[in-house]
Amino acid sequence: MQAWVDGCSADTLALQSRGLAYGDGLFETIAVNAGKPSLLDYHLDRLALGCRRLAIEADFPLIREETCRYAVLLGDGVLKLILTRGDSQRGYAAAAGAPPRRILQGNPAPAYPAEHAEQGVRLFPCRTRLAEQPLLAGLKHLNRLEQVLARAEWQGSEYAEGLMLDMSGRVIEGVYSNLFLVRDGQLLTADLGRCGVAGVMRAALLDAAVREGIPVSIRDLSLDDLEQADELFLCNSVYGIWPVRSFASLNWPPGPLTRKLQAIARTLLDA
Repeated sequence: MQAWVDGCSADTLALQSRGLAYGDGLFETIAVNAGKPSLLDYHLDRLALGCRRLAIEADFPLIREETCRYAVLLGDGVLKLILTRGDSQRGYAAAAGAPPRRILQGNPAPAYPAEHAEQGVRLFPCRTRLAEQPLLAGLKHLNRLEQVLARAEWQGSEYAEGLMLDMSGRVIEGVYSNLFLVRDGQLLTADLGRCGVAGVMRAALLDAAVREGIPVSIRDLSLDDLEQADELFLCNSVYGIWPVRSFASLNWPPGPLTRKLQAIARTLLDA
């Protein structure tokens, strides 16, 4: 589908784009079903947080309107919303008053194997570590070189995802997903205050857990926590939830809490 730049069909971008030159911007990857963008409020909330952190002025009513209009034309698939600080000449300093650029791209939904959701996936132990930068922690900013390097570490279909640690060896997330553990009926996920991406499906599941009365702990996690876990699962805003069946010598069955939250995630994506 034809991309839009600032609300108009386009297939080019200015060479002066700060998104291209410096990764100076943010993005959201949004599932679209029957012309409706899933979890849109969560996506726009995270985008707004990123704009506040990066001091990017954005017209959010316009972004919402354009996103919804583009989703109707896309029908079904994945919509990528990119917001950059705009264009400027050479140098890190942004041009005063330069308007941000709004970029929308549409693609078919990825064809993931059904067994990923049904039977679970294997996790690859990534060597690439996540650097700590609290100012950028949690944001979906345009610089994803750590993920690019991590994803290049394995080939083939044996592993569906990779596990990423930070520089101190804390368990943080998957390459393109967030990680949850279940232990003694409690839901655990990593504190993302130093690094990592605060996924919108992660946020939606944490809210759902509160509604369902499921105890939640957001804290530092270690590889020892994985050994003590009863269940593991990954989540993101496109595929929902995949159980993790193995990592290194560890194995887990897709457990009851994973299955319960998996059904909730499907409902959230279809709503």
